[in-house]
Amino acid sequence: MADIFSKKKRSEIMSRIRSKWSSHEKLAHNYLKSRKVKHKMHPNILGRPDILLKDTNTLLFLDGCFWHKCPKCFKKPKNNKAYWDWKIKYNIEKDRKNRRKLKKMGYVVVSFWEHEFSKKNFNLTKKKILNLSRVGS
Repeated sequence: MADIFSKKKRSEIMSRIRSKWSSHEKLAHNYLKSRKVKHKMHPNILGRPDILLKDTNTLLFLDGCFWHKCPKCFKKPKNNKAYWDWKIKYNIEKDRKNRRKLKKMGYVVVSFWEHEFSKKNFNLTKKKILNLSRVGS
């Protein structure tokens, strides 16, 4: 099935996708802030983690289901397949390498999927995040 948008419109839509302050990042930030958990959003660290939990040296990556190929939600694009196959494969490999290096540097590395921040799943996700902020405290 062909894209329902023109190339120009699709480009405009895709250009609005930002790498920082997505809706799930805002939810996590507000939750941590409300619990007075010391954290830094978007620290300048290898791999560009979304959140650093300062007291536990834990890095949180809040991965988009499309961009990082969630096994539960990912739907393969029907257009420009070669590009998207390469792009998503590259993202996954880069994530794997960076997270391995971060662990060697002494960080605890935890990933969450975008769908874990839905209304249905967020209560469980909040508990996981709060537990991570308390480890070693």
